Amino acid sequence: MSGESGSKPMYERIFEELRDQIIERKYGVGDRVPSEKELGDEHGVSRITSKKALEMLATEGYIIRQAGRGSFVAEPQQKPHAKAASGTGQQGQSRHPGGKLLIGLVITDFADSYGTALIYGMEEASRANDSYLVLRRSFGSPEYEEQAIQGLLELGVDGLIIFPAQGEYFNAEILKLAITKFPFVLIDRHLKGISAGSISTDNVKAAIEGTNYLFGLGHKSIAFLTPPPMDTTAIEERIEGFIQAHAEGGIIVDRELWMEDITSSLPQGNAEDNRVRDVEKIASHLREHPQITAIFATEYNIAQLAQRAANELGLKVPEDLSIICFDSPEINGAFPLTHMKQNQLEMGRVAFENVLKLRAGETLPNKTLLDATLMLGKSTGPMRLREPK
Repeated sequence: MSGESGSKPMYERIFEELRDQIIERKYGVGDRVPSEKELGDEHGVSRITSKKALEMLATEGYIIRQAGRGSFVAEPQQKPHAKAASGTGQQGQSRHPGGKLLIGLVITDFADSYGTALIYGMEEASRANDSYLVLRRSFGSPEYEEQAIQGLLELGVDGLIIFPAQGEYFNAEILKLAITKFPFVLIDRHLKGISAGSISTDNVKAAIEGTNYLFGLGHKSIAFLTPPPMDTTAIEERIEGFIQAHAEGGIIVDRELWMEDITSSLPQGNAEDNRVRDVEKIASHLREHPQITAIFATEYNIAQLAQRAANELGLKVPEDLSIICFDSPEINGAFPLTHMKQNQLEMGRVAFENVLKLRAGETLPNKTLLDATLMLGKSTGPMRLREPK
């Protein structure tokens, strides 16, 4: 560092050095800058000092800080709008032949129970807006997700819709999109601490309604089955709604009845040997807790595992055990499972149209929530105490 700055506090000197490096493009937009610890080690100062330097950079808009991920260079306010900087053409216009907009979709996977109707909604919106939808599946892999985003950007898409992989953090490519203000929306999850639009079900409200329905049937000892939340906002909100329904009904939440380690429903765990292990875990859980008369599963695939476990134990659904979940395919004109049906068609349509609105320069709310509908199936009935097996 220059001797002229010797009289300045160390945090200010570190701030100025990093600021100059960002201005001189040593660190480009979206690049990670050194952490508090790295700066502390480099300059021989405490983390408190280096933290203050990074906070100054964030306050002045040079970086964006994200808990657990680090600090990343933000787009300078004097630079052209991100749409132009990203090579997507002028605001609201496409650079593709004929002026057709090309919107990319990155989704973990899709099936009849969830995902297919989402894509239908997006495709219908693309037709209505004389645009095209390009799809890539990530299969729940953060690495594939990053590659898909990078590939679609290289293809020259005019906007993105992303159904993120479950995990503790968003991948760096999504964070870069937020930093550069590229037009994109998220499906089913929110980006905590970053301004990015999302479309999802009102999961809290839906979980409350589903839980209250079980209460109305007399069920009080309800097992809650979910994959590990891992900062996945949809799962966190369903947990919140389940707890809130208990609090509003004056019913104690028994966390011993919960299972939060169902992993075979995750895309990366989708294999029969994993499902067999989860079925065995659920069966063992039901044997250990004979007071359970109902199960609330956060996903359809988990509800299927619960049905298999009940069958292994000789339990009849719904006579001995009621099961409710989110989403269920319609089979022969009927729903085998009582479920909270998400409005996937509308979710897909709104997601697509919101990307177009972002391209047109409109400001959108960070979160758009849609109601779910309780659909009665053959898997729920009045509470009846069961005998230990």
